[in-house]
Amino acid sequence: MSGTVKDPTAADLGDERLVQQKGFADAIRASWRRIRGGDLGSVPVVVGLVVISVVFYAMEPIFLSSRNLVSITQFAAPVGVIALGVVLVLLLGEIDLSIGSVSGVGAAVMAVLVVHQSQSMVLGLIAGIACGVAIGLLYAFLFVRLGVPSFVFTLAGLMGFEGVLYLVLGKDGTINLPDGNVFVRYMRYEYLPEPIAYLLVVLISAGYVTSRLLASRKRIAAGLSGVWVPGLLIKGGLLLLGLLFATYYLYIDRGWGYLWAFFVLLVMVMNFALVRTAWGRHVFAVGGNEEAARRAGIKVTRIYVSVFVLCSTLAAIGGLLAAAQITSVSQSSGTDDTNLTAIAAAVIGGTSLFGGRGSAWSALLGILVLKSIQSGLNIVGVDSSSVRLIVTGGVLLLAVSVDSVARRARASSGRG
Repeated sequence: MSGTVKDPTAADLGDERLVQQKGFADAIRASWRRIRGGDLGSVPVVVGLVVISVVFYAMEPIFLSSRNLVSITQFAAPVGVIALGVVLVLLLGEIDLSIGSVSGVGAAVMAVLVVHQSQSMVLGLIAGIACGVAIGLLYAFLFVRLGVPSFVFTLAGLMGFEGVLYLVLGKDGTINLPDGNVFVRYMRYEYLPEPIAYLLVVLISAGYVTSRLLASRKRIAAGLSGVWVPGLLIKGGLLLLGLLFATYYLYIDRGWGYLWAFFVLLVMVMNFALVRTAWGRHVFAVGGNEEAARRAGIKVTRIYVSVFVLCSTLAAIGGLLAAAQITSVSQSSGTDDTNLTAIAAAVIGGTSLFGGRGSAWSALLGILVLKSIQSGLNIVGVDSSSVRLIVTGGVLLLAVSVDSVARRARASSGRG
């Protein structure tokens, strides 16, 4: 048994592989078995978002105004992209403490090339992303060749790349980006045309149903149970209605920003890679049991290299987006509480610190929770950073506690 790797989606499917769902009752029983077995999925974070919304709305109704919700999505996107990279590292049971500093370095390199050396924004963006790739390769070398723990070399990176940020920016300390630049304009000021937003909502809902149906056909062909089609159609319909209403409500103000749309696109692409490709299955397998994955023939070293590179690259991209959003890069870029927020978002969103369990959607849900808390506290007049950090720490502790309880439940049911 030690030489086999369990399908990483098995935990999500639970006992469905033992039962052919034929109706609503079977679907409910299968869902209940998953929950009792510790497969909570996104339920805790969704419930948390609802509770946060109700509490802050009761204190100040403006919290759920269209304008405030649009602002939450816009400010959530850059750190959310960084959190997406953290999700990948956590899936392997590793950590990256330097993501904030890496994001700052990528943004600083871009700003120096564009402003001080009068290079094109395209070249600046490529150079900033290349910094993330190079740092990821360095981390992979330290991990797979020298055996340095990820906690150690990323802690060193946290301090070292903050120094690089100061060095790149030079004596000025702050570089203002050209406000009329296309990249800055679209990431800061522009929003999707309303008809395009509605079209994308329909395509997303249709894509969800289609992908689930195709996956079900493959399971049935393999002799496993498929999804209950009426139930899937109901889910797809509810998703469509929810997204249509959200789009209508947000377009009372400005609507879906290009910045937020880009973040959601990245999440969808990464989710597809994790659940629909061999690479994604191997990431879960290595995070669940590295030795078993190695014996099963998975090239573990390549998985580690790819994940460290992706994490640092996404950190650099997040830094570039943050720079465009505030139209400047300074010595504080990525160095305030970016690390805390990105890591907390990944964990609060449902990614396990123990490796092998999580989803790309964890980054999106987690950062929405944190930015909602921050926005709510500001609206009700509690703008103290100390209170915000205390609340964030409490939510993080709660999320880890839920994960630990769920992990014990899975272990006791034989699916840990």
